[in-house]
Amino acid sequence: MAAEATRLGRIAVDPTVVHGKPRIRGTRMTVQVILELLAAGETFEEILDEYDELSREDIVAALEYAASVAGGLQVQALVA
Repeated sequence: MAAEATRLGRIAVDPTVVHGKPRIRGTRMTVQVILELLAAGETFEEILDEYDELSREDIVAALEYAASVAGGLQVQALVA
């Protein structure tokens, strides 16, 4: 559970950045874009090669965030 909380801390929401969409902290890469790339069949390695600002932990954080939202859990919006 502690590792999950740490990874979810990588997600930020700020109404002044990318229209307030959840994104990877310190970047403009949204959770949505990461999920769309994965859904299109891109591997972690392909995404990491294409987006230097991302780490493997960022991709996992996006998946955990999406799972939490899909599961109906309340996810704290973090302004950064």
